[in-house]
This record gives sequence, structure tokens and C-alpha cells, in this order.
Amino acid sequence: MPGTTTDTATGPSPAPVGRRERKKAATRQAIADAALRLFLERGYDEVGIREIADAADVSTTTLFKHFPVKEALVFDEESDQETRLLAAVLKRPKGRSIPAALREHALTTRLAAADGDGAFAAFVNLVAGTPALRDYAQNMWLRHTAALAQAIAEESGFAVSDPICAALAHFALEAPRAAYAHDNPREAITRAFDLLEHGWSALAEIKA
Repeated sequence: MPGTTTDTATGPSPAPVGRRERKKAATRQAIADAALRLFLERGYDEVGIREIADAADVSTTTLFKHFPVKEALVFDEESDQETRLLAAVLKRPKGRSIPAALREHALTTRLAAADGDGAFAAFVNLVAGTPALRDYAQNMWLRHTAALAQAIAEESGFAVSDPICAALAHFALEAPRAAYAHDNPREAITRAFDLLEHGWSALAEIKA
């Protein structure tokens, strides 16, 4: 396949990353690091694009080649984010409901990573305290709605065209928003998913 090399002993392996690609990745990382440092020091709204470019020693044109909007500077989209989300449903333990599996995933991805990690906690607080970043992060997250609805349909026996699959997917992805500005984010997320759990259980009983 293009982009891979074959080792007869270990099978396909990724092709070596070229010098140009490494340089681009390093530039992107330098810009992101500079932006996050400045945002954490002074606040997102108080830092301009030109300041970030200067701190990373690049032009604003180069910055925008890597990050088309200011909000994107804070986030690196993980290619396996959707994979982990769907696995939470498709590979959940026997007996665990779909809402319960999604609740556990939300608690793990949104909160557990911050436990004992001061740098990550500072990042979470930055996003939670900045409306523009909260909205951008949520819009990024909601892009998985269709794929999650498909997984829910496969696991529940409901038709993929049934609106309850899309509704549960949307509400499950929106539920973590309840944690923003809440004194106890874990409790907020748990209670939001409790509502989804009870409603889903009622529908499942009717279908059965």
C-alpha cells in the first residue's frame, strides 16, 4: 500500500517521515506551544495572533497555514478520538447500558486525564473559562454524532434511521457541557447521563 514499507518478519510498517514533514510538524508544535503558553499566562482574549507568531518565530501567514482560526491553536484533533468513542459503545462490558458506557467514556476523557496533572488541569480551566474555546471544542466533538448514532443502532437493534439513535448520540456528546462552570464537574456529568440512562431504559423496555 502507498505510504508503507513491508517487513517480511513484522508486516507493514509506516514509511519513514521525511525531513520536510518533520519540519512542518515541529513548526506546528512550536506555534501551538507558544500559543498555549501565552494563553495560560495572560488569557485567551488578551493575546493576539501576531504575538503568537512572534513568540514561535514564524510569520502570521505560516501560522494560518497550520491553524486556520485562533481557536484551533488550542486543540490538536486526535485521529483516534472517534475510534475510542465508538469502542466505548461497541466494546462495552456485558450488561452495561449504552448510556452508562458513554458516561464512563465522558468521565474518562473529560476528567480523568486531569487528575494529578497540573498542566492538563490548567488547559481544562482555560477552555472552561473561555466561551469561544468552549464552543469550538464542543463543535469539534459533535462532528462524531453520525458515527456514534450508527454504533448505537448496531448495538440496540433500533433502525439507524430511528431518530432516537441520533438523539441519544447528540445528547451524549452534549452532556459533558454540563460540567462547565460547575463546582463538581464529575457530579454534573454523572447527573446529566443519569437523565439519558432513565429515558433510554424506558424506550428499550417498550421496544422489548
